Amino acid sequence: MQRSLCFDDVLLSPQFSDVSSRSTIDLSVPGFDDPVAKLTNSHFPLSCPIVGSPMDTVMGPHSAALLARLGGFGVLHRYCTVEESVTMFLDTVQMLDEKENPNVMVAVGATGDYVERVAALYESGCRAFCVDVAHGHHEHVKKALGNLRGKYGRSIHVMAGNVATLEAFNDLADWGVDSIRVGVGGGSMCTTRIQTGHGVPTLQSVMDCTKSDRDVYIIADGGIRNSGDAVKAIAAGADMVMLGSLLAGHDESPGEIVDKRGVRHNPNWKSGIPLFKKFRGMASRSAQVDWRGKASSVEGESTLVPYKGSMIDTVNELLDGMKSGLSYSGSKNIREFRVKAKFITVTSNGVRENGPHGK
Repeated sequence: MQRSLCFDDVLLSPQFSDVSSRSTIDLSVPGFDDPVAKLTNSHFPLSCPIVGSPMDTVMGPHSAALLARLGGFGVLHRYCTVEESVTMFLDTVQMLDEKENPNVMVAVGATGDYVERVAALYESGCRAFCVDVAHGHHEHVKKALGNLRGKYGRSIHVMAGNVATLEAFNDLADWGVDSIRVGVGGGSMCTTRIQTGHGVPTLQSVMDCTKSDRDVYIIADGGIRNSGDAVKAIAAGADMVMLGSLLAGHDESPGEIVDKRGVRHNPNWKSGIPLFKKFRGMASRSAQVDWRGKASSVEGESTLVPYKGSMIDTVNELLDGMKSGLSYSGSKNIREFRVKAKFITVTSNGVRENGPHGK
């Protein structure tokens, strides 16, 4: 039986460093802005490896535009009508004031209205799509990818997933994707592993998928709780990290600011009361009922997370932590970091020692 590693099972061993300042460290995604590489007409430069998850409490026009301005990109969620999806994309582009290839991706399904949705978005200028399903190693995804490539060729960037194994990764690559979301069951609001008994720790999935000889980008998706986890994912071979809970609860995140009862916050209320925003998995009962009118195979939860203010501060803090992470391995960029990084496994006592324990 194979033993799998999660983020808490490993640390990176510090090494000699000649990095004079973390401000000199380059977190851009290697090759992602190469116009002759696999992105063809849909390439766009990424100066940071952060991708916003296509969840309706995480990625809307404001949060997607902010991530794009900071050098990453967001995936606008698909839990709305085709018209609303187009409006979200156009609103995001307008905020960025860009006409061609903005750092914006839009999620679509693998069944239902995805053909109509992609056509409408393509007509509106979108050239990057995420085929967004919980179990990406599926016949529906294969057919959808075939349809998209058959109609649009290499004029679009197609992300797909989620997958957890090397076999699944290779299959999606062979079906024509440019980037793949790797990780099943690790999200903070996901209950797939409990409900179905299936899943692989995200770090292990990334390590396994890096064995592929396919030229496809890896997006580590699920279970990343802090900049340290993001650093480990990049060291393991991920090109980017997809974040959900870390980007929820901000001014730019979709949804209203509420009190602990879920009642909309009135700015005239007394100051000092705890404030929150809704955060939910898209397989939660709440999300399914809102967008489909019914719930089946519930594999997610819904909750309130503390209101965090501007997303700018959170993302910059994450980037600072990631830059520090590279500096501890004496690396000035991601390409160099992947060569130098050295993992060690730790015991449960080591996990307890990782965090603050002075009280």
